[in-house]
Amino acid sequence: MTWFNSISILEISFLIAFASVYLLHIARVVRIAKSINTSYQAIFYKVLLRSAYFILLIIALLGPSFGGTSREVKAIGKDIFIAIDLSESMNAFDIQPSRLEKLKFELKNLVDAFSSDRIGLIMFSNEAFVQCPLTYDQSALNLFIETLNTQLVPNSGTDFGPPLRTALDKLNDEESHLTQQKSKIILLISDGEDFGEETNEIAQEVEESGIKLFTLGIGTERGSKIMTRRGFKTDRQGGEVVTKLNSSSLRELAARTGGTYFEINESQNDVSRLVNTIRNIEGELRDTKKMDVTANKYYYFLMLALGLMLVDFMTSVRTIRI
Repeated sequence: MTWFNSISILEISFLIAFASVYLLHIARVVRIAKSINTSYQAIFYKVLLRSAYFILLIIALLGPSFGGTSREVKAIGKDIFIAIDLSESMNAFDIQPSRLEKLKFELKNLVDAFSSDRIGLIMFSNEAFVQCPLTYDQSALNLFIETLNTQLVPNSGTDFGPPLRTALDKLNDEESHLTQQKSKIILLISDGEDFGEETNEIAQEVEESGIKLFTLGIGTERGSKIMTRRGFKTDRQGGEVVTKLNSSSLRELAARTGGTYFEINESQNDVSRLVNTIRNIEGELRDTKKMDVTANKYYYFLMLALGLMLVDFMTSVRTIRI
């Protein structure tokens, strides 16, 4: 037998209070009976009866579980690769505290929302690198997300081709346990225009493979300056660079592959809608296991205690016989 709750100060307090009150009651009855020289044994029938249903109530409160049953547990999940743009423009602060810091916060929410799915991280600018392979380990994912910064990748423009190619290859390699392409997802996150020349070709491969592709833009149309270690970033003429969200490339990429475009700006946050969209995608059965489970059978003890209470209320005994 196992217990749903462990005995606590509450149950111990009830036991002490019950025992103390009833001992005082017994002592009083015995004292009165002796003073008038009569029998008092009948009181112990009530003591036994009330002690029995009181103990049964305590047992019910602890939640006893017994009687094993077998249950089939199915592990259903998806493989999700998240490609994150780490170009310098992600340091812009038109989204507070910055585009990248806001994105890191939302990425942790995404990881938490898909705890039963494998998630991998790809960082990119004009090149792409796998920061974290597909994993169920949420702690590792959150650690990698926390370390994201624009110094991790070369900064010479944004190219959607390399991260799409990397994600496509990783999802199609022999290490992926999923056979249904519809259960494989790529999420591309960026704030800028695509300067790549092979994006269209790779996007067509993604579409033909059946892998779902979603894009997420972060930033605002008014834009902001880019903070660097030496101050605000400037162009060749010495003017301060203002970066604005260029959603057209992301919208076009999502439309070309049958996906959906989402956005985070100063007045809109589509992360919840993104989460719901991904959740609605059918996952694939990874594994089936038989597990032995026990059920909380507190109600047996509760019903028996109520029955004894009913007997107690319906019967009476003379505690002192004269």
